[in-house]
Amino acid sequence: MSGADLANLVNEAALHAVRRDSATIGMEDFESARDRVLMGQERDTMVLQDDERERIAFHESGHAVLAYVLDKTDPLHKITIIPRGMALGVTMTLPEEDRHIMGRQHLEDSLCMRMGGRVAELLVYGDLSTGAADDLQRNTELARKMVREWGMSKEIGPMAWGSNNQVFLGEDLMHTRDYSDHTSKVIDDEIERILREQESRAIEVLTLHRRGLESLTRALLEHETIDGAEAARLIDEANGEPVHPEGTKTIRALSHIGKTSPSKEASPVAPAAASPSTSPAPAIPNWQPPKLPAV
Repeated sequence: MSGADLANLVNEAALHAVRRDSATIGMEDFESARDRVLMGQERDTMVLQDDERERIAFHESGHAVLAYVLDKTDPLHKITIIPRGMALGVTMTLPEEDRHIMGRQHLEDSLCMRMGGRVAELLVYGDLSTGAADDLQRNTELARKMVREWGMSKEIGPMAWGSNNQVFLGEDLMHTRDYSDHTSKVIDDEIERILREQESRAIEVLTLHRRGLESLTRALLEHETIDGAEAARLIDEANGEPVHPEGTKTIRALSHIGKTSPSKEASPVAPAAASPSTSPAPAIPNWQPPKLPAV
């Protein structure tokens, strides 16, 4: 955060402390202020139908389970289904230290985590909603950078073209590119391969941790907001043993907050067509994970 951002954060924290009749500003005030600054104000007046609320809970639980289970994602901090800003639910992770470069495995785990909401809906409901629109947009942009800018595609190799050059002509915006139509096709194919690969990976992991997904969803429907440590406990209990034997991969102390700005997964979720129970769902009709080419 810049100095102005920090000043705004402290001001919001002070206002929150006043609203709870406190003479001092505590860490809970700073956390509430951070959530408001980064995610927007809580929309207490928004009324969600029960089936919408359940779909949101499954969606965010899908993100949360993958954030906790995968090795290279940032530690899980908080999951909420309280609408904030433009989002109807948020899964928040916090990096434990500043990161200036990211390895390929970290990027792939990030892609897989963002697929979690879409895949959770697919596994539970057997269909999809508009809730994953933001996740898909961010994933596509990240995969495009992996292929076009960072040389992380075996087919493309150690070449980079960067972003499209933009040319302004009056009020029109035109894009130019410095590679052939054939190369453009290879780039599109590689982006699709990366995204489908991570979608299949998310399906595999969430299928393995289906009980944890349902346990976390029930907790969200009951409490609306749970922290990363509680989510880790629920997933571990459903798994029958700790997912990470060396220690849970969560932010346990609020003293970690402030080192870096949190990343978030926020997904506007559309109304659901049905409201199934959390009992094991039937097989997905007419849908199979895509067959991937050998890498």
